[in-house]
Amino acid sequence: MTTDTATTYAVAYLNVRDPETFGRYREQAGEALAKHGGRVAVAVPKPIRLEGAMETPGTMVLLEFDSLEGAERWHADPDLADIHDLRRKGAEISIFVLKDSA
Repeated sequence: MTTDTATTYAVAYLNVRDPETFGRYREQAGEALAKHGGRVAVAVPKPIRLEGAMETPGTMVLLEFDSLEGAERWHADPDLADIHDLRRKGAEISIFVLKDSA
């Protein structure tokens, strides 16, 4: 893990497969994110594509963390394994961290 303390953003592209399971995830997601200095900055159902041919996800979520380390801890926290499992079972999802290399 790194020790970068700059605000870090992550983008999640997702398509809900099981609304009930994903709903259970959403009920717990905010608290799980907050445990590691994270929060949902914005969640957009049916984002508007300006360019490109990539399949448009059903929802895009911008997550904000106090640091890259916080994002990594959130993702790797064994205490959150059941919550992360609900997310993965409820939706097809990819999460990308936006890290400035400058």
